Amino acid sequence: MSARRVAPLKTILGFMGPGFLITVGFIDPGNWATNIEGGSRFGYQLLWVITMSTLMLIVIQHMTAKVGIATGKSLAVNIREHFPAPVAAFIGLSIILACVATDVAELLGGAIGFNLLLGFPLWLGALVTVFLEIFLIISQRYHRLEAMIMAFLGIISLCYVIEIFIVKPDWQTLAPALVIPRLSHDSIYVAMAILGAVVMPHNIFLHSNVIHSREWGASETEKIKMLHLEKLDTTIAMLAGWIVNSAMIIVAAAVFSRHNIAVSSIEQAAATLRPLAGPLAALLFAVALVFAGVGSSITSSMAEVNVITGFSGQPEDPRTMLYRISVFITAIPSFLIIALNLNTFRVLLFSQVVLSLQLPFTLIPLLIICRNQRRMGRFRSGSLEFTAALIITTIVIVLNLYLLHSSF
Repeated sequence: MSARRVAPLKTILGFMGPGFLITVGFIDPGNWATNIEGGSRFGYQLLWVITMSTLMLIVIQHMTAKVGIATGKSLAVNIREHFPAPVAAFIGLSIILACVATDVAELLGGAIGFNLLLGFPLWLGALVTVFLEIFLIISQRYHRLEAMIMAFLGIISLCYVIEIFIVKPDWQTLAPALVIPRLSHDSIYVAMAILGAVVMPHNIFLHSNVIHSREWGASETEKIKMLHLEKLDTTIAMLAGWIVNSAMIIVAAAVFSRHNIAVSSIEQAAATLRPLAGPLAALLFAVALVFAGVGSSITSSMAEVNVITGFSGQPEDPRTMLYRISVFITAIPSFLIIALNLNTFRVLLFSQVVLSLQLPFTLIPLLIICRNQRRMGRFRSGSLEFTAALIITTIVIVLNLYLLHSSF
């Protein structure tokens, strides 16, 4: 009887991983900036937005992983096969541009982290991040890379948990704010920014692909079993992301809002954190940012490789020249943008604008494919799931368009 109990646990633990790559992917500088600004300006008020956005993300990421399991192909390949060639080409080009924009933000996070931790200039920090990203993707086997990314997430989480104990937040005010919505005229924009930054196009494509790192049979029974494991992996991983994102707001609220200091950039947060919370808090902040920058850069490049090979109809083989070139294609222009020493806030803003423009061209095809009976079979989205996803997609698109409009 004990053996029966141990086997399922081993199976579950062996499956954990794909969802955690997605979690590291959305704990990027864009999220850091919006969470820090939200916490510094509005205290704990916007914690409920993190909770709501996490629930939305679980639905979307589960659906794209289900596409991978049901069809045996990534979302990129499904779009290429399902839609007319001109439409598929347009979607493919748009997501590649979005991947470049994402890479700019991820590299910038690593660059700022190395600047805070080791005093590197931004261009050198970005170069180190690019080198680590390319080296680790090309030289590591997938499962080792996955384990490393999970370790990165563990380090980020640990840093923020320790920071929470250092800053001593107001738990009585904090707890209800996690689930009770509270908005004001001034906080609406930041709340939308927090919500809109969580669902990222490259993560949707990535999840449908990395799910294939796990093996399942061709029968529907085996696929259903795999789908249950995927749902558990996705839920646990997204909850880990909820903890980190919530911790960012909590630390910002406990340190900056308490002293009536509004913070709108990562650099400002780091500079202000040291005198208010001490050198250890500042050090942990820098360490977490380095691992977040490098980790999210890796997942971003993995998504780029899948998108390029998937839309071009080529195999995703690390030994091929196309695979290796694909890693460089988006990393080099991203590094050059940072090397130009542009205003980091404007660079982050520009990257979020590009993602906002592309997002509908990822979510809408995903919903169409999930609803297609011929392609999905019995795994086709039911009315409840499809309606929920449609509402979420509408909300995310409207919020991103509103942010886009408000940025100009």
